[in-house]
Amino acid sequence: MTFILGLTGSIGMGKSTTAGFFTRCGVPLHDADAAVHQLHRGRAAAPIEAAFPGTVIDRAVDRARLGQAVLGRPEALRRLEEIIHPLVREEEEAFIARSRAAGAGLAVIDVPLLLETGGEARCDAVLVVSAPAPIQRERVLARPGMSPEKLEAILARQMPDAEKRRRAHFIVDTGRGMMAAERQVGSILRVLAGRPGRAAQMRF
Repeated sequence: MTFILGLTGSIGMGKSTTAGFFTRCGVPLHDADAAVHQLHRGRAAAPIEAAFPGTVIDRAVDRARLGQAVLGRPEALRRLEEIIHPLVREEEEAFIARSRAAGAGLAVIDVPLLLETGGEARCDAVLVVSAPAPIQRERVLARPGMSPEKLEAILARQMPDAEKRRRAHFIVDTGRGMMAAERQVGSILRVLAGRPGRAAQMRF
């Protein structure tokens, strides 16, 4: 049975790059952020427009307008999450079903707020991507449109990195460079090779 590895990490830690190392090794991967982007152009557009009028243009969610509608408004953010999270979960479940049907030994679900939302219960193990705080800050503030205030608002919604590391089964430290991170991914793949997922273990 397919072993489900949850991949997570705070903003600027190198999570997307780490996810790419898995896909380059042929491991099927579900990207929750990518699923959200697709949903914004599909079946999530109508309910989001109904909840936040003026945020959909040409049948697709305008991310900038949606951000303005929910930024600094906890109730609005919760309302948005109530719309989008069940749809993303459906996409994830379909991905896992496809991976199992294909006989994949390992599948990765890449979820930024995996631990914050209790998503580790859906995984056989959790991998946290991490880096020292100064490196994280430098990476994030180099992004277009980012500011210290925006970074602080994002971090306030995320579990502290130290707590994520404490709850992880595996850690990839990207602070030592991406070549080192890729080697760490290779080591994880060797550890997990042939290991059955929880569904298979429960049969015995």
